This record gives sequence, C-alpha cells and structure tokens, in this order.
Amino acid sequence: MFDFIRKHTKVTMALLFLLIVPSFILVGMNSNGRSGGNGGVVAVVDGKDITQPEWDAAHQNEVNRLRASMPTLDIKLLDSPEARYGTLERLVRDRVLAAAAAKGGLVVADQKLQRLYAEDKAIAAFRLPDGKFDRAGFIAQTGMAPEQYEAGLRADLATRQVMLGVAGTGLASKAIADVSLNAFFEKREAQVARFNTADYAARVNPGDAELEQFYKDNQSLFQAPEEASVEYVVLDLDSVKKSITVNEQDLKTYFEQNARQLSGNEERRASHILIEAPGSAPAAEREKAKEKAQQLLAGVRKAPDSFAEVARKNSQDTGSAAAGGDLDFFARNAMVKPFADAVFAMKKGDISDVVETEFGFHIIKLTDIKVPKQKSYEEMKPALEAELKQQMAQKKFAETAETFSNAVYEQSDSLRPIAERLKLDVKTAAGLTRTPAAGATGVLANPKFLNALFSPDSVEKKRNTEAIEAGPSQLVSGRIVQYTPARTLPLAEVKDRVRASLQQQRGAEMARKEGAEKLAAWKASPASAALPAAVVVSRDQTQQLPAPVVSAVLSADASAVPAMVGVDLGAQGYAVVNVRKVLPRPEQAAAAAQQDQAQYTQWWTSAESLAYYNILKERFKADIKVARPAQQKAGA
Repeated sequence: MFDFIRKHTKVTMALLFLLIVPSFILVGMNSNGRSGGNGGVVAVVDGKDITQPEWDAAHQNEVNRLRASMPTLDIKLLDSPEARYGTLERLVRDRVLAAAAAKGGLVVADQKLQRLYAEDKAIAAFRLPDGKFDRAGFIAQTGMAPEQYEAGLRADLATRQVMLGVAGTGLASKAIADVSLNAFFEKREAQVARFNTADYAARVNPGDAELEQFYKDNQSLFQAPEEASVEYVVLDLDSVKKSITVNEQDLKTYFEQNARQLSGNEERRASHILIEAPGSAPAAEREKAKEKAQQLLAGVRKAPDSFAEVARKNSQDTGSAAAGGDLDFFARNAMVKPFADAVFAMKKGDISDVVETEFGFHIIKLTDIKVPKQKSYEEMKPALEAELKQQMAQKKFAETAETFSNAVYEQSDSLRPIAERLKLDVKTAAGLTRTPAAGATGVLANPKFLNALFSPDSVEKKRNTEAIEAGPSQLVSGRIVQYTPARTLPLAEVKDRVRASLQQQRGAEMARKEGAEKLAAWKASPASAALPAAVVVSRDQTQQLPAPVVSAVLSADASAVPAMVGVDLGAQGYAVVNVRKVLPRPEQAAAAAQQDQAQYTQWWTSAESLAYYNILKERFKADIKVARPAQQKAGA
C-alpha cells in the first residue's frame, strides 16, 4: 500500500497534512505574500538584510553544485523563477537556524569536526602522500580556503542541532495514526458519468461571422510572440585554450616535479582489528579498549596466521570483520593519517603496534603492496599537455573575464571589438523569443541570457547585454540586430485555430449544461439515472479519473452516502458522481502495519519540525520581500 506513497511523496504529504496538521499550513504565510523589494534587500532575518547579490551568489552556488552532481540536468529547471525562489527560501532558513543556534549558544566540538574530516572522502582527496593537506589544490577546486570550509561546516552542524530536538523526538501514538491513516486509505465505491467536451464540440459548426466575432473578442489567444535576430559572443575555457601554447620545457619540468603522482598512487592492502573507543569517550573507557587491543596484539604476534580468525571474532569494524579484517587495496589519502602513516611505513607481512585513531585502537597487518608502473615522459606528454592547458586556461579565464565584462559594457554598440581582441567568434541566431526554443542548447537555452536580450535597454537601444554567467567558467554577451514586437496574427492565418477554440469553448458549455440537467433529474428520480458500473476509488486507486472527480468521491459526506454530486471539469467538460458506499481500510499484516506506523511517525515529525521552524521564523522576524512566482503571474 505504501508503494503509492513512496512514488507520490509530494501528493501524499500534502493530503496527509490536510488530515492531521491543518493549522501548520497557515503558520508563517504572512511573510511570503509581499511583492516588490526594498532596494537590493530581498529578505530580512533577525534584523539583518539578505541582498539581491547574496541571493544571486547563493543560487549560482546551488546551480553549480547540482550541475556537478547531475550533468544531464536540464539547465532551464535550474534557472526558473521557482528554482530561484526555492534558493531564497533555503537562504532564509539557513539564516533563521543560524540565528537560533547563536542565541541558543550551540557549538560544535573540535573532536566532532576532526571525525567528520576523517570520514569525508572529498576531503581525503586533498591529502598528499606525505599526509599533509593540499591547501592550494583545495582552494583551486572549491574556491574557498580550508578555514572558510571549516567555518561553514561548523555553522552547518550547529544549525542542525537547532532542529534535532524536534526531529529526533517525533512520536505519534497508534490511535492517532490509525485515525488518520484509515481516513487517508479509505476506499469508496462510486459511479461516474462523464460529459466530455470533445463529444459536444463535434456538434458545433460556427459560421464565418461567429468566427470573426470570437477572433475579435479573444485576440490574446492568437498572438505571435516578440522575436529577435541577435549576435552574441561566448567566452569560455575552450575559447581561452585556443590561444594557449604550452612550452616544451614547462612540460618537462611539470613531469619531473609530478612524475610519481601522475603515474598513479601506490596502493596497499591491509587487514585490521578495531577495538572501538571514540575520541569523545571517557579516558577510562579508552584505556580499557587499549588494554584489550594490546592483549589481542600479543596473541597475533605469537600466531600471525591466526590474524583473520582473531579479526572475525574480535574486530568491532562491522564492515571488515566478517572478511577477517581485510580492507582491500587503498591509497594513502583514503585513510586517516595515523592509520595511513603506520600502513605505509610497514613491510609486507608486518603486524603493527597498536595504532590509535579517533575511531579507537587498531592492530594492522600489511598483506600486499601495489606500486604503479613509472611512465615515461613521452607516454605522459599528451595528458601533461592537456592538464597544463586546463590549468593555464582557468587562470587566464579569470584574468580575461574582467576584460570581457568591461569591454561589452564600455563599447556597448558592438561586440566585434572584444571578439577581435580576444579572438572569439561572433555568432548569430534568428527567431529567438523570451522562452527557449524546443531543442535549444547552450547559451540560447539560458533564461537569464534571454531575459537580458529582451530587456528594454537591449530592445530599444540595441545595446550589448552585460556579461552573463551562463555556466561554470562561461560568460556570454549578446545584442539584438532586428526586433519584431508581439502582434496579433491575421484571421486568415489562424482561422482553423479560431474554429477549434470556439468549438472547444462551446463544447464545454454544452457538456456542463447537459451534465447539470442530468444531475438534477437523477437526484429527483434516482431510479432513472443512467450511470455506468461502479468502480472502487481511493487515493492509490484513482481508476485514471480526473483529480477533481477523485476529490469529489473521497470528500463526499460519509454519513450521507449514497450521495450524488456534480463536478465541473473546466475545459474537459462535466461529471456526475454517485458515491454508493464507503469501504473501510483493509486489515493489514503486522509487519505492514508497523511499517505504516513508522512512515506516519516520520510524517508527523516532519510536520512538527515545520511548525517549530515557522515559530523560529516569527521569533527572528523572517520576512521575504519578494512574491512567489505563481503570485507574480496571478497578478500580472
């Protein structure tokens, strides 16, 4: 039964909240209904402003993160008004929780941070063979200093503690869960008579005069959008690489300095026995764990062949104990420093002394060594050249980006000077609209660039747009060459569309009229009702009925069944629904019932967390000063 819920989480969460937490939905709405802005301020939390540049930067970071993790993700989804507003809500949430953490005096212990660093594979990638941290590499890769990363991680952990008191203590009794779940999964037997627009539209045969009048009254339906022919210039890493030539001597120097790393890292295979004792554990507990490790060490030193059996029986590393402690091959930077230092100082077959880490005490046996074959300069030259070009291009792009941005602004009547200066191609495109065309790719599919092209300054004065960041290490500027404003298409050109629209409109009216008349007649004389066979309807068995019909079936007053209601389906027509009986929720096996109870408790906890967060929003006076995208459209 919960397969449906897992596949339709958003729908079921909303429906369940309507059943159990209606008051939560109303909390905090006042902060989201405003439009406009205070200069560059888009939100305020605890008396501190969130500015438009901060919002833009946060959204760009979010876009870059998602692009890196999901390269095939449609860029249009990332830069939609809805996605941008979602970033602002997350930014406000982070500020609210940070304020709560600061006011509550919540801090993160250094030991906890060290443990997280040890477990973080992304951080491990920046440990050099000698165990030191590759600071320069980290800054180049992440764009931030390690201290900034640590401060951000510490702040994130502190804010998580704010919600942990609620999220970690969620509890919903079986009685409450049963009431809500029984209502949510209730089934009803219903007959549904459809009056479909298409069946009535076929009977509509309007004359030319009717078509002309409908066309005049509804000209907004027959508009051709504004269009533009443009030229544009893209600055990206590929264009920068074209101007870069790598010196042979530089290649050889780079090879000599990095030959060992470029050939691949040495890997070692080891087995270990772990006696757990976290760094935060009391001293007495750690001492006891160390004594046990010393005893086990003495045993395996006397009988080295018993190492695997001792590990299976005594190691508290659940991931490797069953395999006799075997950790397979690993590079030096894959393990915490004390462990790695011990392993890479051993000879094959050696058994270490007791090694202490933040996880506890280890006894390590080195079982194999895999040394990569040293490659020659000629073998490595193509890869070296590509790597150096990439590094030089990234550095040059950062320098060139400012030149590009300044030039397209200062010489705003043409893109050719900067194109010639940076040896870039001036590209052209025709028939562009504010909305990306189907199948469009690259910068022509970027909503931010299209919005800039169709800005008043660009349309009226044919000036270059500002340099728009269209992707990681990618800037674009464009200008309109020819502009055609939106216009109403001639009747002769859209006559078939006019006829279809008029038939659709009148067909829907006829369907609603006949459906309402049948409803009144069948209510007066139920025996005369010509209704199809009954079907069982529930939230997870919709019988492919329209959502308004399913809602009408499930929301009909159970005490008044059988009941007959009409449902206006808008452009789809009309439906008459006869709810015949209510079917209780089927009995469940104990395991399924327990799973449902756990899922419900999770939802209940989420609802409590939402309520608590809304209280924090009020306490710290969180105020979003821009309207949701849907609200903006509604008011347009």
